[in-house]
Amino acid sequence: MNPDSAGQRRKLAGTLFILLTAVLWSVLGLISKYCMAQGMLPLECAFWRCFFGCAAFFLHCGLLGELRIPLRHALLFMAFGVWGIGVYYSCAQFTIKLVGAAMDIILQYTAPFWVAVFARLLFGERLTPVKLAALAIASLGTVCVCLSGGSLPDKSSSLAWLGIVTGLLTGLCYASHYPFTRWWQRRYPAPVIFTWMLAGGTLALLVVTALTEPLHFAFSVPVWLASAAMGLLCTYLAFVCYGEALKRISLVRAVVTCELEPVLAMFWVWLFFGEQFRSIGWFGSALIIASVLVLSLFRAEK
Repeated sequence: MNPDSAGQRRKLAGTLFILLTAVLWSVLGLISKYCMAQGMLPLECAFWRCFFGCAAFFLHCGLLGELRIPLRHALLFMAFGVWGIGVYYSCAQFTIKLVGAAMDIILQYTAPFWVAVFARLLFGERLTPVKLAALAIASLGTVCVCLSGGSLPDKSSSLAWLGIVTGLLTGLCYASHYPFTRWWQRRYPAPVIFTWMLAGGTLALLVVTALTEPLHFAFSVPVWLASAAMGLLCTYLAFVCYGEALKRISLVRAVVTCELEPVLAMFWVWLFFGEQFRSIGWFGSALIIASVLVLSLFRAEK
C-alpha cells in the first residue's frame, strides 16, 4: 500500500471522528431541553446522563480487563467525580433550564480561561502575551454574554442571574478536568479514569435526588431514549470518537474542527426552540469562541 495513500486515509478517518465528536456534543443541549420540556427535572437529566454514560464505560473497561485498579485510586476518582461530573452535569442542566442551552455552551467555553490559570499554578506554564490577550478577550466576551441575560425567547426570568452563575460554574468544573486527568493519564488510560469519575458523579446525584425529590420513572419511551442518548451518545461515544481522532490527526486540526460544536449547538436550539441572544450576546459569543481558538492553537503548537 502506498504510504501517502495510507496517511491520507488515516487523516480522513481522524477528521470524520472529530466531526462526529463535535456533532454529538452539540446536540446535548437540544436533547436536554426536550427531556425537561417533557417533565424531567434538571437533576434527573444530569443523573440519567451519568448513569447511562457510566454503564457504557464500565462495560467498555470491563471487556478490556481494565477495571481492576487500587481501591484508593478508584475512591479518589469517584471523589473527584462528585465535583467534576456531579456538580458539572447538574449546573449544565440548570443553566439550560434557566437561561438557555446556547448560554450554557458559551459559558462552558470559558473553561480555557481556568485551564490557563491551572496550568500556571500547577504546572508552571508561562502566561505569554498571546495567552494574556486571549484571556482578556474571553473575559470581555463573558461579560457581554452575561449582560445579554440569556438565550431563551422569554428572558424575563427572575432567576436569570442564577443561571449565569451555574453556567460559569460549568466552565470551572470542565476546566478542572485538565489538571486532574493530565496527572493521572500518566498511569491509567483515560476511559478508566472517566469510568470511576462517572461512578462517583452518579452516586452523588442519586443521593441528592433522593434527599430532594425521588426519581420519576413515568416517562414515555421517546423521553427514555433521549435520556439514554445523553449518556451513550453525547458522553460515551463522543469521548471514544475524540480519542480515536487524536490517534490519527494533530491536536491543532482536532481543536479547529471542534470549534464547530458551539456553532452547531446554538443553531440546533435556535432552529427547534427559538433561542437567540441579543446583539451584545452574539458579540460576546464570537469573542469567547475566537479566544478559545487562539488559546487552543497556541497550546497545540507549543
